[in-house]
Amino acid sequence: MPFNFELIKKNQKLEMKIIVMKTKISIAILGLLSPFFLQAQQTKGIIGNNNWLANWTNFKPATTEYSEASNIIAGTINKDTKLLKRNTYQLVGVVYVTNNAVLTIEPGTVIRGDDKTCGTLVITNGSKIIAEGLETDPIVFTSNKEKADRKPGDWGGIVIMGKAPINTLGGLHTLPFDLEPMLNHYGGQDAEDNSGVLKYVRIEYSGRKLSAAKELNGLSLAGVGRKTVLSNIQISFSNDDSFECYGGDLNMNNLISYRTTDDDFDFTQGAQINISNSIAIRHPFSSDISGSRCFEVDSYDKIENTDVTKKMTKINATNITLVNLEENNQGLVRESLYVRENTFFNLTNSIISGFTPFALLESNIGNGEANLAKINFKNLIINNCNGGITSESKGNNEVIQNFYSKPELDVNYTKIKNIELFATPNIKGNPDFRMSQNNIIAIGN
Repeated sequence: MPFNFELIKKNQKLEMKIIVMKTKISIAILGLLSPFFLQAQQTKGIIGNNNWLANWTNFKPATTEYSEASNIIAGTINKDTKLLKRNTYQLVGVVYVTNNAVLTIEPGTVIRGDDKTCGTLVITNGSKIIAEGLETDPIVFTSNKEKADRKPGDWGGIVIMGKAPINTLGGLHTLPFDLEPMLNHYGGQDAEDNSGVLKYVRIEYSGRKLSAAKELNGLSLAGVGRKTVLSNIQISFSNDDSFECYGGDLNMNNLISYRTTDDDFDFTQGAQINISNSIAIRHPFSSDISGSRCFEVDSYDKIENTDVTKKMTKINATNITLVNLEENNQGLVRESLYVRENTFFNLTNSIISGFTPFALLESNIGNGEANLAKINFKNLIINNCNGGITSESKGNNEVIQNFYSKPELDVNYTKIKNIELFATPNIKGNPDFRMSQNNIIAIGN
């Protein structure tokens, strides 16, 4: 039977046309999906379709003119109370919210902590704070001083005490802040406890040092339960820690710690914390010579004061950015995180830039696999760090470094300038510390 060459040619043309069409469809699909691929690649460090640091933050609070206080808050708030945006409030002395009262603060309200009396706001066990600002109208807690005179530690800070579990003996504890003894207690059995909402809130120039051993933080969270909402909070120029959790059970996200003197995020007493999409921005001239870290994580101060049948501290930190603004580090900014024994710590999908070294493990952790398995590092960019994961006991370092160098952990060490690593790491303008898309391939994603 003779071949029909005309039919074959037609079929070939048809096949070629189908192949070309398939190729065009593939290119079109790839074009449509490429933003999604890019977003999927850009999973390290803080993330977001938009720069969530914009609009509500303030990285130059020393230049901001706040209204003079028109109302004074002092003493005890023992019934439901609302603070209004049209007023500016001065926080005088230690102000306690008690008797299961709810303190509600309108978006845009400014509360100025009194310097002379160490203005401090304490939400006691059972009471609540509802401070839900807006991206366009944040709530601000700041110094009562004039612009030129503001400094870290001008006032106390915010203290919240709840009924969530802690691991100290007896399950209850007090804070070392010289608070009223009858009101100073936290802890319990309710991991779901609700102490209210802090959202789109700025806390500036807090962290008064009461004595060498007693230091207030920007935000102290003691036995606070997971129904409490903590999101979009910026703490700047705290004279001690920015955020400290004493036990409790919390989900926290979109937190900013900027130029704190001591630690950015401190966890102890069996805290069970999920923290995500958050950033610590350090500077050597705002660091304590005693040792300031972005993360300081332990389960207890003294084991003899601890109920070892209770949970030890467990921190799950994901999409975190830890950055030292001074790239020519003079030694004042040391390790980005410090982990003590009997503590569970997981750091994933994160960027750490400019520390000496990246991480320091307490010597008691040793180099045994059982202890190291409690501390996980995965999918990280460790940039411009002088040293990787190290121990206080140098003899442990070789085993530790081998343990964390497994390819599946995807821990990448790079040498890139901040301006190339991040979208816009310029505090003087409108900073954007999301990872620069131009460097996705270059830095090994």
